[in-house]
Amino acid sequence: MTTQTVQIPGYLAGTWAIDPVHSDISFVVRHLGVSKVRGHFGTFEGTIVTAENPLESTVSAKIDATSVNTRNDQRDAHVRGEDFLDVEKFPELTFTSTGVRAHGEGFLVDGELSLHGVTKPVALELEINGFGDGFEGAKVVGFSASTEINRREFGVTGGPAGAVVGDKITILLEIEAVKQV
Repeated sequence: MTTQTVQIPGYLAGTWAIDPVHSDISFVVRHLGVSKVRGHFGTFEGTIVTAENPLESTVSAKIDATSVNTRNDQRDAHVRGEDFLDVEKFPELTFTSTGVRAHGEGFLVDGELSLHGVTKPVALELEINGFGDGFEGAKVVGFSASTEINRREFGVTGGPAGAVVGDKITILLEIEAVKQV
């Protein structure tokens, strides 16, 4: 049995901390079937380990559910409430990878997403944006990733408002991480 390896220009193995100042975790959901509403999470952290063989790399992340921001205070309060995220019972969302595989020009990062007390497998479509030099000699790496989930599979009904909010939620990640010494 042989292990598949891939070559990535400028690739660096190591442990990386997600830089929340230069990263974005957001989502998009249909509203009334005619528009899309966007939201972001302002507080999150995570660790990425780029292994010598990129396909053996790992990622783990935590998102503070209370930090959701859709640019509307009333909607944010509703999203934090029992109908949606229920942050009193479920204050964080987590993602832990279970594998990485080559996929077209990029990769798929398989993992377990925990949201609203439910854990389900998801696959993130990953693009490696590059490795480079950051400030004060620190090495940095950038990734873009996305996935689509069905909110109902995670027990998020939306209550009465659920009738006007789409079931599919697109999750978008723009991640910059700093290599740890």
